[in-house]
Amino acid sequence: MTDHPAHDRSGAGLSAIIGERRHLINLAYRLLGSLTEAEDVVQETYARWYAMSPQERDAIASPGAWLTTVAGRICLNLLSSARARRETYVGEWIPEPLPDPAEWATGRPDGIGADPADRVTLDESVSMAFLVVLEAMTPAERVAFVLHDVFRYSFAEVAEIVGRTPAACRQLASSARRRIRASRAAATPAPRQAEIVREFKRAWEARDIKALVGLLDPGATAIADGGGLVRALLRPIEGGERIARHFAGLAAGAPGLTLLERTVNGRPGLIAQQDGVTVSVFAFEVAGDRITRIWAVRNPGKLHAWPTG
Repeated sequence: MTDHPAHDRSGAGLSAIIGERRHLINLAYRLLGSLTEAEDVVQETYARWYAMSPQERDAIASPGAWLTTVAGRICLNLLSSARARRETYVGEWIPEPLPDPAEWATGRPDGIGADPADRVTLDESVSMAFLVVLEAMTPAERVAFVLHDVFRYSFAEVAEIVGRTPAACRQLASSARRRIRASRAAATPAPRQAEIVREFKRAWEARDIKALVGLLDPGATAIADGGGLVRALLRPIEGGERIARHFAGLAAGAPGLTLLERTVNGRPGLIAQQDGVTVSVFAFEVAGDRITRIWAVRNPGKLHAWPTG
């Protein structure tokens, strides 16, 4: 989990305000599951800060707390409207995947990811499995849980952002916590996860259906997100054998595709590149020695942070 935020800073100096940027990006990404939207939230938060007069800004005892409150409320509003937007989304919606900080794309025209302050800290609270569970929560549950359990805000502080009583926020976080516990698979050590993902890559490249089936849980699920912009599964594939045959078919139909082992949201994963450009990112959930979930993000709008060569 992330460290307790520096939301008790006083003084409205420029460096103190800009210093909150990384915290705000980390918070907004976990709340929204989208780096692009997190960037927009932070930009809007700073716009509101600088829209105030110098006297109004000087009157704020803790600029960090003010910025976090504003960003949290913007995220809550976005989450409420996102449900309607997701209903019209083409195919499945998967949170935006993030690379290891050392591999973050830089120097891109849109600037996303070029600034180290925009890079999200990778920990348990940004694993794809964790973010997918957050997606199933109500907006208020998600905000209360992330603020309290991940960023260690008090329920009194959470209540100010969510617009409910501290007691109600405690109940929201408790409900969210139960969802997390119910969905959590038995932990597999990261080195073993990496081995299984590597074996999956080799079997996929060899189109070895038997080996793929052996690596997949019989009840495994594969989900793809193309956003209607590129070809992708519109519905999840259920069952290890069906998934194995699907991936073997993908290898046969994409002769120029290069698979690379990469960290995806802090966990072992794969990316697929075509002519040096990342066209797909694969995140995995591993339980024991079997893969139970595969998330494939193909929507180019969600691959901005990934290198192109």
